[in-house]
Amino acid sequence: MSVRMLGQASSTMDQIQRQMDVISHNISNSNTTGYKMRRPEFSDLLFQQIHNMRDGENARNRVTYDGIRVGTGARIGAVHSDLSIGSFQNTDRKLDVVLTDKNHYFQVEVEDEEGVSYTRDGNLHLSSEGNELALVNSDGHYIVGENGPIRFSNTIDDIQIADNGNVYVTENDETTLAGRISLVGVIRPRVMETVGDNLFRLPDLDELDLDFDEIIADVDADEVMKSNKLEMSNVDLGTQMTELINAQRAYQVNAKSVTTADQMQGLINQMR
Repeated sequence: MSVRMLGQASSTMDQIQRQMDVISHNISNSNTTGYKMRRPEFSDLLFQQIHNMRDGENARNRVTYDGIRVGTGARIGAVHSDLSIGSFQNTDRKLDVVLTDKNHYFQVEVEDEEGVSYTRDGNLHLSSEGNELALVNSDGHYIVGENGPIRFSNTIDDIQIADNGNVYVTENDETTLAGRISLVGVIRPRVMETVGDNLFRLPDLDELDLDFDEIIADVDADEVMKSNKLEMSNVDLGTQMTELINAQRAYQVNAKSVTTADQMQGLINQMR
């Protein structure tokens, strides 16, 4: 019995540590623009059902399983992202934009990686490239426009981003259209995977037997974003701290189980 207890407690402690890592990641990104909170979900490992009830009268009005159900611990079955929209904060900065629909995402081109990534982070910047400027995100990755990365002269006097995603630049009192930010609508956002840098990517759709059109759709609307605002993280610090305390207590309980099992093994060895 003590050996079983050791296995159950040690396996569960490892998974609780992973849970605390996820919670810590959420807390550290509570001020990250457009960050989506992650939520671990636990599932049972294999268990043994011991039927030790011989008298049928004992099962009358019983709402739990008959007999004894002995498990082998728990594990994190999946870590899902909470994709609910965060609060909007005024910044009065022309290159700060928010997406008004929770299923809309910016497309980001990351160097040395095939395909595009997706993000809700609208904290945009200008990157100097010789005689040109390029529109990038806060990590320096290109924001994808309808014709690829959006570039324009580095001698502009002003820049504006319209509600439909059009990027206008002013030079010598003349305003021109430099490009349009290309957004996508994610039909099945749960399919996306987090890859770091506040980005999402699609997994291998062939393995999931899914088509690209079943996940991603084009966005063509007049009002898809608002400038001079940022979408904040949707992390609730109070909830995360509560979950962290609960996880720590669960870890302590399982650690105590390991200590108790070790003491029981010591008593058995002494009896021999």
